[in-house]
Amino acid sequence: MVNHRQHQQHHRDQGRVSSSTRDQQWREMSKQNINESLSTHVSQLQISESQRPLTSNTNLEFLRPKTIIVPVHASEDYHPCGQDSPCCSQQPETSGQWSINSIPPIQYGTISLFTTPASPTKVQKGIWMPKAYSTVSGAESVEESTINVDSGTDTKSKNDKETDRKVVKNSLSTVFQRGIRGPTGAEFTVDKNTYSQAQIRATFYPKFENEKSDQEVRTRMIEMVSNGLATLEVSLKHSGSLFMYAGHEGGAYAKNSFGNIYTAVGVFVLGRMFNEAWGVNAAKKQEEFNEFLEKNRMCISMELVTAVLGDHGQRPLDDYVVVTAVTELGKGKPKFYSTSDIIAFCRKWRLPTNHIWLFSSRKSVTSVFAAYDALCEEGTATSVCRALDEVADVSVPGSKDHVKVQGEILEGLVARIVSRDSAKHMEKVLKDFPPPPLDGAGIDLGPSLRDICAENRSDEQQQIKSLLQCVGTSFCPDQSDWFGDGDANNHSRNADRSVLSKFLQAHPADFATLKLEEMIRLMRQKHFPAAFKCYRNFHKTVTSPKENATFKMVIHVHSDSGFRRYQKEMRNNPGLWPLYRGFFVDVNLFKVGNESAADSVNYSGLLFKETNERTGTNASGTDGLADEDANLMIKLKFLTYKLRTFLIRNGLSVLFKEGPNAYKAYYLRQMKIWGTSYEKQKELSKMLDEWAVYIRRKCGSKQLSSTVYLTEAELFLEQYARRSAQNQALIGSAGNLVSAEDFLAVVAGGRDEEGDLRLEDEIPPSSPGTTMLDTVPKHEGVIVFFPGIPGCAKSALCKEILNVPGGLGDSRPINSLMGDLIKGRYWQRVAEERKRKPNAITLADKNAPNEEVWRQIEDMCRNTKAIAVPVIPDSEGTDSNPFSLDALAVFIFRVLQRVNHPGNLDKASPNAGYVLLMFYHLYEGKNRREFEAELSERFGPLVKMPLLKTDRSPLPDSVKGIMEEGLNLYKLHTNRHGRVDSTKGSYAKEWSQWEKRLREILFVNSEYLTSIQVPFDYAVQRVVEQLRAVAKGEYTTPATEKRKFGTIVYAAVTLPVEQIRCVLDKMADKYVKAKEFLKDKNMEDTLKRAHVTLAHKKSHGVTAVASYGEYHNKKVSADLTAFLFSDKLAAFEAHIGSVEGETICSKNEWPHLTVWTGTGAAAKDANTLPKLVSEGRATRIDLDQPITVTGVLDFH
Repeated sequence: MVNHRQHQQHHRDQGRVSSSTRDQQWREMSKQNINESLSTHVSQLQISESQRPLTSNTNLEFLRPKTIIVPVHASEDYHPCGQDSPCCSQQPETSGQWSINSIPPIQYGTISLFTTPASPTKVQKGIWMPKAYSTVSGAESVEESTINVDSGTDTKSKNDKETDRKVVKNSLSTVFQRGIRGPTGAEFTVDKNTYSQAQIRATFYPKFENEKSDQEVRTRMIEMVSNGLATLEVSLKHSGSLFMYAGHEGGAYAKNSFGNIYTAVGVFVLGRMFNEAWGVNAAKKQEEFNEFLEKNRMCISMELVTAVLGDHGQRPLDDYVVVTAVTELGKGKPKFYSTSDIIAFCRKWRLPTNHIWLFSSRKSVTSVFAAYDALCEEGTATSVCRALDEVADVSVPGSKDHVKVQGEILEGLVARIVSRDSAKHMEKVLKDFPPPPLDGAGIDLGPSLRDICAENRSDEQQQIKSLLQCVGTSFCPDQSDWFGDGDANNHSRNADRSVLSKFLQAHPADFATLKLEEMIRLMRQKHFPAAFKCYRNFHKTVTSPKENATFKMVIHVHSDSGFRRYQKEMRNNPGLWPLYRGFFVDVNLFKVGNESAADSVNYSGLLFKETNERTGTNASGTDGLADEDANLMIKLKFLTYKLRTFLIRNGLSVLFKEGPNAYKAYYLRQMKIWGTSYEKQKELSKMLDEWAVYIRRKCGSKQLSSTVYLTEAELFLEQYARRSAQNQALIGSAGNLVSAEDFLAVVAGGRDEEGDLRLEDEIPPSSPGTTMLDTVPKHEGVIVFFPGIPGCAKSALCKEILNVPGGLGDSRPINSLMGDLIKGRYWQRVAEERKRKPNAITLADKNAPNEEVWRQIEDMCRNTKAIAVPVIPDSEGTDSNPFSLDALAVFIFRVLQRVNHPGNLDKASPNAGYVLLMFYHLYEGKNRREFEAELSERFGPLVKMPLLKTDRSPLPDSVKGIMEEGLNLYKLHTNRHGRVDSTKGSYAKEWSQWEKRLREILFVNSEYLTSIQVPFDYAVQRVVEQLRAVAKGEYTTPATEKRKFGTIVYAAVTLPVEQIRCVLDKMADKYVKAKEFLKDKNMEDTLKRAHVTLAHKKSHGVTAVASYGEYHNKKVSADLTAFLFSDKLAAFEAHIGSVEGETICSKNEWPHLTVWTGTGAAAKDANTLPKLVSEGRATRIDLDQPITVTGVLDFH
């Protein structure tokens, strides 16, 4: 009450309108204006679904003026809760009235493309929106500038702007001179009047993981384009790092960090792009660009390609950026521009664009995938771009030529489904927005990025300072993200750890905040691999009242599994907002001091939600396509890039720490996962073995730094490529090494581009796994281990295996180590046993539930030359766990039937249910497919132990209910107490009650739980059969790789071999010469394949082979009309039929089917048979009647 009276007295002292009068005015104005004004405000600020990769949902209308609603600022004389009240702490962009104005005709998205001066428009007073004020004691408030809505430029003069900047700078200094106690938010308290407002400040596309295999995704893409439902868009993947820019006030960001050398380099390179494009007008355009981004709340995302931030696949010849996304952030979900709109935006501002291809027909879309398959193991930028140019329906060259600025080594392509109208939209944009000139060509632009980094090698801060100084104040007037107030002793950059909890406890001030809170709560409750890092927001230090807590939040997802799990949550709850890559949020915590203001916030939030729901359904840009189709995307990488990054760079740790044998196992495993062709595996193995010897001899025991690995790798590759044309094709390109050691950026603490403070020597080596052998040599051993849960019958199974007559079918000894009987470190004991008996079969009778254990097993395999075989209970699993509730119930039921268990986990255990729930959650985050795929990729063989009958009835409701209750209780317990035992903590009573009811319910349903299990004898029999198959080499490793298409060499019509043999037999019966020729030819042994080649990559080119893509797997006939043979060759002359009315023409001058080659002859030599016939050196038999054989058009 006292505070309220003081607040009212303060208003009276200031000559303000009384509180009751203000409240009445506010309510009256709200009734009249808030619905229409705020609804329009919301719709114009893009409260939309995140962009599906579909174009054209933001139409370009070129022929008539557009009408949009834009903000102008409210007058200062009306504030419902007083000028100094905390509710007036919102950001400047939210304040103002709304005016409808006609703007110039060219527009994309919801933002005007061109701005022209216009007279100020007089507007009436409307809804009040909060305004920002300085918190400096005794200083004048920093007023907002008046914006000319037509021109989009500040009406203040340049001198006025400079004055404002000085005021802000002085105000900031004053704030820090006054001293800041501890991190941001430490002293902020949350009560019922606390509100939060969160606004996304920078973000990149959401990361969507395809549920289907890459082959299934490709098939679906082809189907959609063929049916006219969509267009396929393909773009180059430049080899760099993500950089986002939201203006000098919005900030510059790397993937998961800001205010470091990565963002400083990004700002410098982007600023230099302006200098190159605009020349002497660059400074002016930089200011306009910053103002444009800030006014419209936009962010641009780029691929930052530079030689100063460490090596990727090739050191670029120049430092540059390529714009990959343009985003309107608004106040709701970000809206991502279509590619055509991106090009329009970039050409207006003269920013670099990427190379884009569009495929809108079945012929073109099948051809592009065939072209990739033909080039995936040897493609370079020149060959790939040439092939795509030839098969695409629309090709838009990038403003930066990959070959000229980066080089020939191409990381890959990104293919995604976009709107079916994209090609038309793109053609219109290209017509209306021609490529802009480069006014800076030939002008001295000052020191380059590499010059500056070379001259400032002292530390990271010195390099950042020099880079930002060279950028200039027109583009980077505020350096607070990097340096704060310039005195590290006066402030902490990190926000207080409590601010995240305070943010979640506060009332959301609008719908966007509500949805962001929902996202964060979900990720925390389900323990997603993510961090929510909070930092002081220096940009808001002056404009926010000192009572508020303003900070910048970085949502950092640590692994791809987090995105996959969140994607599943979105399927169950479509209302969730997407989880973006590169995710930065401005958060403001503030207090509302009176009831009317609180009502206004609540009413605005509800209206915001209503408007979002009303307009958001059509804002996704999906054009009626299902989400799973709209988000279809596939990455197509090239082996010439992967051999450098994955096989050489990423293998350095394994090579230097574990030796050549472990390195060989590592790279063989990688190539098998990729599905690399056998020929390329042999070539790469030879080269990588030489590389291992070369680099270890040169570096000794000191590991080559991955940051500059190309210094040595490129020299080696260049020398290796010179030996032969085959080696050159394998390497792709070498010999254009850019020396980077003298100008490499200084990165403090070994931090990577994502901002993680981990030293290089602390990063554990990636698990190389064992060589994925399908046979186990007799001199090698086997480790059988169990990624399971207590109660999965592993100990009983091990006993049965030990007693199996004849063991696993060979003479190797079998021994078992039971975890419950071994004191101390179990896996260390297993390793010691393996060293004593390296050729034995070891049964590791202990649950192995996590990757840490799996890595130890991999180490044992490498050190003792063994193969590891995981044995897993067969279960359907759930969306986020490889084991179903049925399986979990059976495991618990089995444990509760035990008596005197060596590990004390039996019916006498008071918390047996809790222990099994704990084990169950160790697998959380992977579904069954992901779980099995990871095990197969690591170890190869995978043995499944039958568990449940397939024809079982559903789980009884009582059993299902008690299991779900336990899972929910476990989440509550771990959220509050972590790994504390269930007998302790605030839920101890609930656990005790649950354990009691669990036993009662399971034993009541004991007959059901027993009946759904497969007989144990049968399970043992199946496991033993599979283990014997592994030991004998009769086991085939499951194909779990995401992409396994192989490399296309030629297109052909594949014919049934048996039919061709029958044709030869009939011909021998009819033609004497044929019989004489064939009598001593054993066709059963020599004729293994039969095909008519249509086009060969080396003879006819990649495009020729790819052109048959639309007929892939189609049936086609071949008429055999003549038989030609010599002493070393024999072939049928063939005429290919048609597919769906279209004649299939072979690129070969003489289409034929080779059936026999003699010693010293190759199948391709059959092309010479017609010439040999004309020379009298071969025989031709024309068949009386053509023999028709039907086959399938395929790639080989």
